Amino acid sequence: MGRSFTAITVILVLILFSPVLSVAEVPMADLQGSQDSPLLGRYEGSIIVSFEHKNFNEFTMPLSALEPVKEKRDPRNNILFEPKEKETLEGEYWRLVYLVPEGVSPLEVLRNYQEEIQTKGGEILYECKSGECGGAPERGSSGGGGDMSLAMYLRPDEMIKDAHFSPGSCAQREWISDQRYTVGVLSDSGAHVSVLTYTLKAGHSCKDFDGRTIAAVDIIQPQKREQKMVTVKAEEMAGEISAKGSIALYGIYFDTSKWDIKPESKPTLEEIARLLGWNPEMKLLVVGHTDNSGTFEFNMDLSRKRADSVVNALVSRYGINKDRLMPAGVSFACPVASNKTEEGKAKNRRVELVEN
Repeated sequence: MGRSFTAITVILVLILFSPVLSVAEVPMADLQGSQDSPLLGRYEGSIIVSFEHKNFNEFTMPLSALEPVKEKRDPRNNILFEPKEKETLEGEYWRLVYLVPEGVSPLEVLRNYQEEIQTKGGEILYECKSGECGGAPERGSSGGGGDMSLAMYLRPDEMIKDAHFSPGSCAQREWISDQRYTVGVLSDSGAHVSVLTYTLKAGHSCKDFDGRTIAAVDIIQPQKREQKMVTVKAEEMAGEISAKGSIALYGIYFDTSKWDIKPESKPTLEEIARLLGWNPEMKLLVVGHTDNSGTFEFNMDLSRKRADSVVNALVSRYGINKDRLMPAGVSFACPVASNKTEEGKAKNRRVELVEN
């Protein structure tokens, strides 16, 4: 009897307190701290459930259907999909996810955004629906082991900051149907607008959102990045490493969530090569660091791949002996500033040379 009573008690506790059985409530007002972009409004009656604004960020918009990339997978083991045509822009960025009023279809919302863009003198660059968009049309931003979806391409799960079982999470992570997508450009500001609309096929934790239309809107206004970092000369690197055993470098650039070195990294790579040329006995750890956007595991993999890219560039482009360089990634385990501000995150995204 005692054992049976204990087992029943444990089961009841699990049922009562299991987060799996938590149910997100439909909000009555916008997410606290959120607001529309000044460049484009919302569909009437919609509520903001997820919001992000950055003074400077990067965003890539597909301008053709997603196609599978042979023998490549994303961090969640989905088959990687990429569009043949796309546009990547840098500038002021907004991410707004709206819960649309009941009874409104994804197509109606999409057409309203397109009309608004054209009313402002803009142009529609691309449009697709359901399977025409490529990838898995029934998947939101979450899930692994299958085909990547358009939602994952635009905003992968690891970049979603909304807590699980929150309205923002329900709006982005659940299964979907009736997917619609468009890209437009506003003529006055040059801002590009990406609008993905769909109907949620929500599970138990998000059951109150089932059948509701979501509009995920990404807006980026192109502008030049304010140059705050200067190229560190080989002499400075040598002095810092001699005094402290390491030096943090901010002149090696990567696209968001990627590890291919951008062309503007060349001056810093040349200085590292000069440093190693002067000191033929020097061996270095090349350590990749990230901010805390995304999971620790995702950033661990990303930081290691970025370190690998730096080592490979020094070996292939500048003839450095690979035995002198050891790549390492530490995710966001070693911050030098708070990740609560964009300025702090910028300081934490770095490549560090450590005397080995």
